Parts: sequence; structure tokens; C-alpha cells
Amino acid sequence: MAKVKLPPSRAKAAPSAPSPPNGNGSKQDFKVKDLSLADWGRKTIQVFRAGNARPNVHSQKKYATSKPLKGRCRVTGSLHMTTETAILIETLVDLGANVRWASCNIFSTQDQAAAAIAKAGIPVFAWKGETLEEYWDCTLDAVTFSGKQGSRTRRR
Repeated sequence: MAKVKLPPSRAKAAPSAPSPPNGNGSKQDFKVKDLSLADWGRKTIQVFRAGNARPNVHSQKKYATSKPLKGRCRVTGSLHMTTETAILIETLVDLGANVRWASCNIFSTQDQAAAAIAKAGIPVFAWKGETLEEYWDCTLDAVTFSGKQGSRTRRR
């Protein structure tokens, strides 16, 4: 399958240098509108977490050190790329899951949230206003893990 070339207005979104490793130690890639929005996205994530502390946050901290999903879970997500979704993605990574994400709605994507996830080293393929062709290219990128592997879970 041929790759879709990003329009010039999106070209700055593609990484130009080797990508840093993600939280699971593997190379990552991303396609976001503007990586310079990452700091804004990080601030919105922090504000949301502070204002919406829930009991699951405490459980997350408890289990994050043992990483119960490490080596057992590859997650491909396709959901609205919002601040709330960014928190879900980071929770899965904190628990040890290998995560790749694409937005399911080209109109609801919060570019700053996508940029914050990309800057954190988590593969994300989403920007507001993707074309249908770009959406399917991003979906393919999200479901393709290193070694051409797909999503999986493994029992102990």
C-alpha cells in the first residue's frame, strides 16, 4: 500500500530526524499538525488531571511501578484525540502497554493534545482536518507496530 504524502502545510508534522524511543523503549513515529503545540497540550493535560482527580489515578500510581501490561499488551486506539484521550493513552503507557493511536474524528481532534502525546514519545497520528485519504493512512500507521505486528494481549 502506498503511503500518503502530507500536504506542504502538514509537512512540518513529519519527523525529520530519527525519532526518540517511546516509553516502551521502541522507536516511535508520529504525524501531528504542529509539534510546537506540545507545551500547550501538556498544560491542558495537567490542568485536567488536577481538576478531575479520581480514585483510578491513585490505582494508576500504585500499578505504574510494576507495569503489569509490559510485554503483554499492544494497544491500537482510534478515538477522539482530546485531552481526556491523552490521559487514557498516558495511563496505558504508564501501566506498560505499547500504544499507537489515531484519531477517529477529523473534526474533534485537539492538535495540542496530539502534539503533547507525540512529544512524550508515544506514536500518534492525528490532526484536525485530515482528508479521508490521510485518515486511512494514519489508521494504517496506528495499527502497524514494529516488526509489522498488530495489536495483541497475552495472558500470563
